[in-house]
Amino acid sequence: MYYQQRYYPGSQRKVHENEITVIGEGSVTLQPDRASIKLGVEIEDKQLRKAQSENAEKISAIINALHEIGISAEHIQTDHFTIFPMYDYVDGKQVFRGYRVEHLLQIIISDIGNVGLVVDTAVEYGANRVSNISFQISNPSEVYQIALRKAVEDAIEKAKTIANTLNINIVPTPKKITEEKTAVRTPAPLYEVQMVKAASTEIEPGTQDIRAVVSAIFTSVS
Repeated sequence: MYYQQRYYPGSQRKVHENEITVIGEGSVTLQPDRASIKLGVEIEDKQLRKAQSENAEKISAIINALHEIGISAEHIQTDHFTIFPMYDYVDGKQVFRGYRVEHLLQIIISDIGNVGLVVDTAVEYGANRVSNISFQISNPSEVYQIALRKAVEDAIEKAKTIANTLNINIVPTPKKITEEKTAVRTPAPLYEVQMVKAASTEIEPGTQDIRAVVSAIFTSVS
């Protein structure tokens, strides 16, 4: 006598007599408690020094303004800084148009209730690029442990249900239990826009699921 559950992606199981193999799943749904935003300034000008100077002035103003609303220095860092020439094509000829200077900052926000405030403040002080607003859970490992416990409990309950249905007895402790690899879902950026205009910005973080899966083998007894 044996029971085998459906094949689970990423795993291979052999059928053995007097064994029940089940898949246990557990998940925890909760709201993220921190956010990450990339924002900054893009300036175009025919004179490189003028573009650099204006960009630096606005970035400095943005950083100071963010400090004023409680964003600490360690939560603000340069994501990237680029300078590149721009050209137009007129009658098949390359014509120099000027320089573009772009400076983006990565902002970490520990209070997601302030995400909209950070965006509005940065735009007010000169930011014209806002991109890759994403939300994270600060303690994913701890939350995953809860999901893993639920997965084990789910496996045990499934094995009991199968055994009761078949009117057999099983050893309550699994003979073997394996933690299955699950795909890690990276939250997609909330939006990415250029040339943002000041507005009263409301940004909702939604919820995220942390999921665990185990495979458990139980032995039946006479």
